[in-house]
Amino acid sequence: MIRNNVHKYSISAMCKVLNIAKSTYYYHANRREKEAHDKEEVELSNDIQRLFKESRSNYGTRKLKVELEKKKKIVSRRRIGRIMKQLGLVSKYTVAQYKPYKQTCNEALIKNELHRQFKQEEQLAVVVSDLTYVRVEKKWHYVCLFVDLFNREIIGHSAGPNKTAALVYQALASIKGDLHNIKMFHTDRGKEFDNKLISEALETFGIQRSLSMKGCPYDNAVAEAMFKVFKTEFANGAHFASLEQLALELNDYVHWFNNIRIHGTLGYLTPVEFKNRSL
Repeated sequence: MIRNNVHKYSISAMCKVLNIAKSTYYYHANRREKEAHDKEEVELSNDIQRLFKESRSNYGTRKLKVELEKKKKIVSRRRIGRIMKQLGLVSKYTVAQYKPYKQTCNEALIKNELHRQFKQEEQLAVVVSDLTYVRVEKKWHYVCLFVDLFNREIIGHSAGPNKTAALVYQALASIKGDLHNIKMFHTDRGKEFDNKLISEALETFGIQRSLSMKGCPYDNAVAEAMFKVFKTEFANGAHFASLEQLALELNDYVHWFNNIRIHGTLGYLTPVEFKNRSL
């Protein structure tokens, strides 16, 4: 009663009329506020834990804040970080990553035709690719990804025991749709991209070739960043019992990455959402 009428009368006056000590009123009022706060904290902790699990332990405070806002919950990143620490939630991005030895580069006389024009306004205007390593049993296997710079969507992928042109070709062949729509294919100077098989495939579909300058990772900065994401979220620390298991979980990750994972560079949309809004 007192709380519902504080806009009309003073708390002191109402306590006097009701013969209630002010200390008693404040005790119960503070208790109710604490109970409400504790309930809200538990609900928020459950939401953060669930969203973090759905992100496959990848999201930090920034993306969790965006996901909470979608549910009409405005929470500061500091508070989210505090709750994550209490729950023992650690993003994969905070874990140290292994850096492999760099192999000799591709010496082909192909120029950098992309010229660091990483923001593309059309689908399939530029597709980039790279490979990374994944542990299968006690041996290294490799994953090849094809990514559309337009919306960062993984449009093709493959996995195999060897880092070869055949693995790159397999990823190219997995792309759905007409490959003639791809205008440019840009990569670093990895030896797996320097071969007759890939050159003939690109010529067949009229795809322009582009290579980063020797020893200049900035020429392929977006691909480097994207593959760092892939290594952190999928490859690093992962162990698969067989190539079949790797292929199955890779398919699942690609679906999640394209359809569920939000991207800061896309305005916190998924690649598929971004593409659909551009149609």
